[in-house]
Amino acid sequence: MKRPLIPILAALLAVSALPRAVADPPDAGRSTLGSEMPKAPYLLNGAPTFDMTVVKFRETYNGQNPSLPINEFRSIPDKEPNAVLTRAASKINENLYASTALEKGTGKIKTMQVTYLPIQGNEEKAARATAISYMAALMREFEPALNVEQSTARVAELLEAGKGAQFYQHQVGAIRYVVSDNGEKGLTFAVEPVKLALSEP
Repeated sequence: MKRPLIPILAALLAVSALPRAVADPPDAGRSTLGSEMPKAPYLLNGAPTFDMTVVKFRETYNGQNPSLPINEFRSIPDKEPNAVLTRAASKINENLYASTALEKGTGKIKTMQVTYLPIQGNEEKAARATAISYMAALMREFEPALNVEQSTARVAELLEAGKGAQFYQHQVGAIRYVVSDNGEKGLTFAVEPVKLALSEP
């Protein structure tokens, strides 16, 4: 059964606004689990961006992953008149979508997400495997030293650690990986930049 695009884009927008922990927690080297804070890290004032636009991301990503392409992103209308972000999404297949939030004015990426909408039946295993392949490819864009096997294993570990949690994060250097598991409503894997604190002399 085909899923209409516009309602799905709205659903992705809702997933993006789920309660999440604040950016740059005190112990940034540890994985954290929780949903007590009201805003996703990339929604906070001063949240960092990747030095990359979505157009450049697609160009690089598709060039390196020809078997796992991401189509052009479509903007999602924002009900907030003074929104500081531009949201966009791209349909990969009937149960897999990519989405992003961009800094207004520069178009630089604040978060890049892949959302899997679970299906039932004989195709479930293959559909989830495809979703994990896309998530692993996304990870390799930001950690190019990883190979396919390493990135796939890392994604599987993160999904297992964040199973059933609205927000799970794991920081690696200046990158934050986020898992948001909302059961039948969708499983989101995101990559976001982290503002590193300067060490005191």
